[in-house]
Order: sequence, then structure tokens, then C-alpha cells
Amino acid sequence: MTSRPPSVASEFFRATRAAKFIQSKTKLRPSVALVLGSGLGAFADELSSATRIPYHKIPGFPRSTVAGHSGQLVIGKAAGVPLVAMQGRVHLYEGYSAKEVVFPMRVLGRLGIRAAILTNAAGAINLDYSQGALVAIRDHINLQGTNPLIGPNDERFGVRFPDMSHAYAKAYREIALREAKRLGIQIHEGVYAALCGPSFETPAEIRYLKTIGADLVGMSTAFEVIVARHMGIRVLGISCVTNMAAGILDQPLTHAEVMETGDRVKGQFMALLRAVIPPIAADVQALPS
Repeated sequence: MTSRPPSVASEFFRATRAAKFIQSKTKLRPSVALVLGSGLGAFADELSSATRIPYHKIPGFPRSTVAGHSGQLVIGKAAGVPLVAMQGRVHLYEGYSAKEVVFPMRVLGRLGIRAAILTNAAGAINLDYSQGALVAIRDHINLQGTNPLIGPNDERFGVRFPDMSHAYAKAYREIALREAKRLGIQIHEGVYAALCGPSFETPAEIRYLKTIGADLVGMSTAFEVIVARHMGIRVLGISCVTNMAAGILDQPLTHAEVMETGDRVKGQFMALLRAVIPPIAADVQALPS
């Protein structure tokens, strides 16, 4: 019987160790997770019965260095549903490797998470979108030059070649569309292109992305979704359009604009999250164990 390569066994061990540390801080055992992107972290401040753990205190957890990413894990309840929320994430452009970027998702999997709502701030390529629009992600295009599953595979996480035909759960997207309509919130569906950053895209790159079918562009999310699906976690992705992409408007792009728009639409965004969490939690409860 051959043993697993040390690096693979170590990743599983480190994720398990971090998960046990988190569980030692709270009695809640959530099965739904939220990842809150730039300017969107305020939702976690509303969780009741909350335990807050800064990332730097969690063994092996990478630390966010970007403005608008608080860098803490919050375990609490929303609409009576136990949740674990990440206030901020890390990115390739911060100098982290692909495996470091997805380590928090590995930890969520070891916590027993079965559904994840991933949010991000994105630039709009599709001219039907306006600044501040919410978009349910239908699919993504990974243009970050690598894949977080490269290297030896650990079957305890998932299969060697995970299927990505339904990377974003159609049922969860339908829940988001239905709840947005009920709340009177305009929402779109679209394809998200993930690039490395940290520079914003050039107008020529945006024309290329439009040609290959992208509606949105950002610097996150795709790696997390790949690893979530590798572990069998179902995903809802929601982008907040914080700016129009390069060349769409004749004006420079800034991170401050991203933050300002996220703050302006957070009321609608948080209302939508509150509405989709209970039906997604109910779906998780109905899944076979």
C-alpha cells in the first residue's frame, strides 16, 4: 500500500487542524458558508450569537492584506440559520499561491460546509449592467494561469478529475432570482472571468473577454469554486458590479470606487442574502448525508 505524498497529507492535516480550532471556539455547527468580498463584509456584522476569529489566530490561515477585507471568520446565525462567514479573502496578487488562496475553502469543507455563497466585487463588461447591479454567476472562465488542484490529489477531499459542468448550482441561482424578484431587487445572470490582477484590465483585454463570452471580470472566486466543487460543496455566486470595466466608460478605475459602490448597494445586497439563506439551508438539510 503506497502512502500519500507528504504535501498532500499535510494539506488535509492542516485543514483539519484549523477546522478543529474553529470548532473549539463555538458550539454552532454550520453547514452553510459565506465568503464576503470587497466592500461587502458588513453582512457578517449582523449575525447573532456570533463568535469572531481573526484569520491570524487560525492555524495556517492566510491573512488578507486588501482594504475592504476585514480578515476575520464570523460564526453566528442569520434568520435562525447557523452560518460561517469569511469577512474578506486572499488573492493571487497578494503573493499567495493558488493552494494558499483556497486553503480557507478547504477548512470550510472540513468544518462540514455543504453549501457556499461566494460574493465578489466585479467590473461589468456586459452593457446591460449598471454600476451597483447584482449578478448571479452562471459560470466562470478561469484565466488566472493555473488551477488550485494541480499536484497530487487527496481522495479524502475529492476525485482527481472533478466535473465542472454545474460549477454554480442552478437551483441556488433560481432561488436568488426568485427572492430578488420578490424583494423588488433587479438581478442579472452572467459569466464571470477571473484574472490575476492587481492591475485593472486594459480596454483591449476587456474587448477580448467580451468576445469569449464574459459578462463580468474580477480577481477572485474561480479558484474557490473549483475547490468547493472538488469537495462536493454546492455554490451560489453573486457579483456586485462596482465599476464598468476599462474602455466601457472614459474614466480611470480605482479601488476606492469599488469600495464606495459596495457601500452604496449593501442594503439591497444584505436583503438578498437574508432571503436566500433559509431556502439554501433547507436544501442542504434535504441532501443525503
